Amino acid sequence: MKVTVKQWNAVAAWKWHAADDELCGICRAKFEATCPTCKYPGDGCPLIIGACNHSFHMHCMLKWLDTETSQGLCPMCRQPFSTAD
Repeated sequence: MKVTVKQWNAVAAWKWHAADDELCGICRAKFEATCPTCKYPGDGCPLIIGACNHSFHMHCMLKWLDTETSQGLCPMCRQPFSTAD
């Protein structure tokens, strides 16, 4: 028996690799979704992982660090925020 493929539709899924978190600690949206600032998920709305292992949408964290009350601290554990290397 011979089979001819006339059409093929590929489907793919992706997921950010975050430590143990599934939600942004600031906006509480899933990482596969977008932050409130972005329209589309993906590379335009990347994750930022702190040295404390907490994960956030990059735009959420930048907005958080811009506020006076943040004092440069992680919003989850209140340790000084720096990115993981």
